Amino acid sequence: MDWTILWWVLAGVLIIIGLIGTVFPALPGVPVVFAGLLLAAWAEGFASVGWGTLTVLAVLTILSVIIDMLAAAFGAQKLGASPRAFWGATLGAMVGIFFGLAGIILGPFIGAVVAELSGGHGARQAGRSGYGAWVGVVLGTAAKLAIAFLMLGIFLLKILLA
Repeated sequence: MDWTILWWVLAGVLIIIGLIGTVFPALPGVPVVFAGLLLAAWAEGFASVGWGTLTVLAVLTILSVIIDMLAAAFGAQKLGASPRAFWGATLGAMVGIFFGLAGIILGPFIGAVVAELSGGHGARQAGRSGYGAWVGVVLGTAAKLAIAFLMLGIFLLKILLA
């Protein structure tokens, strides 16, 4: 029995789950997309997509993970947050992962606000920092989605040109 079709279907399912995971942060979206692309490359015997392309896709995956962890913190920093709020947003993002979608959305905001308030800043500055963290999460999600589609485009281009 030829299992190739099953591997391609499983790869497609992983890619779809990964794309959904870039928008719903409870799932590790881009790494799951990478796993699907790796499985698809393996299913076709690495004939069209070789290790060079897979290395590029892996680097893009790592970049997306870094963006995911730091986007909220940089958003807070851009709106004048203190370094304390930067680290509060980062910690809030990491803790928020354990509380599902609401935690991921609110974690950076709460982390930045608590850090600013504990640092002696007023509620207005704390709110600006929290808002910046939230904007960072939204922009980070957009960046991760762009990276996921870029990876998919690179992969499909290699398949079509082979």
